[in-house]
Amino acid sequence: MEKSLKNILVVICGPTAVGKTKVSIQIAKALQSEIISADSRQIYKELKIGVASPSAEELMVVHHHFAGHLSVHEYYNISRFEQEVILWLDSWFREHPIAVMTGGSGLYIDAVCKGIDDLPDADPELRNELKNNFKKDGIEPLKLKLKTLDPDYYGKVDLNNPNRILRALEVCIITGKSYSALRKNQAKTRSFRTIKIGLNLPREELYKRIEDRVDLMMSQGLLQEVKGLQPYRDLNALNTVGYKELFDFLDERITLKEAIVQIKTSTKRYAKRQLTWFKKDPAIHWFHPDETDKILDLIRSEC
Repeated sequence: MEKSLKNILVVICGPTAVGKTKVSIQIAKALQSEIISADSRQIYKELKIGVASPSAEELMVVHHHFAGHLSVHEYYNISRFEQEVILWLDSWFREHPIAVMTGGSGLYIDAVCKGIDDLPDADPELRNELKNNFKKDGIEPLKLKLKTLDPDYYGKVDLNNPNRILRALEVCIITGKSYSALRKNQAKTRSFRTIKIGLNLPREELYKRIEDRVDLMMSQGLLQEVKGLQPYRDLNALNTVGYKELFDFLDERITLKEAIVQIKTSTKRYAKRQLTWFKKDPAIHWFHPDETDKILDLIRSEC
């Protein structure tokens, strides 16, 4: 495809705590763009401190879309995110040449850039039944069921991720077909070009940032935020690092000190998984988060 000044989506991705929000605001200001948030937890308005949502001051600098616009009580999925973002981009590109999207949720980014397969929506009754089975009997029976219904996907999926297993079982049961057979993994045609920017730091520096940010969240009132969400702790949106551990503390299963250590450890593991995901994409250009000028030079050279 020939280079064009029209319809360019700049994607800024990377692991948690690397500094994506700061960089994306600088880039969006320079490009006179607004920002699409591609974060599977920042979409919820009740989750603020624990998911490092943009501050009120940051939101005033550059307008953000798909951040804090839903309640944890609302059903949401990647397919809906894809559809809503594509509609927004179609409208935005009528009058603007460049848009910026930032986040650490690889699936959400891929949904916009490549599209996702047209799989059936969740059936609430079936989802509740499977979740109740999970609560009652654990994950092992669900693994065995998936192995029977879709041995292909069973060999690929993260077997420690109950949400992935539950979703695959839903599709198998609803359609009568295997989940892997319905996942075509074929990129959809988009009306825009994509320039992907990855942010990364030396591991020790990234891990130090993670630890410092967890401490900052605690000082900002994360525990109080979690206390206020206790009645809704079974919702999928709250099955999230930082909230799960503090729910355990409030249940007196662990001490507060242990909860904070666990949050830091789980966040580091999450950052490692994010980097593994993004490193598989050869289209990503990698930068240190302090290299804003170099990032802008690359974007302008690609336009």
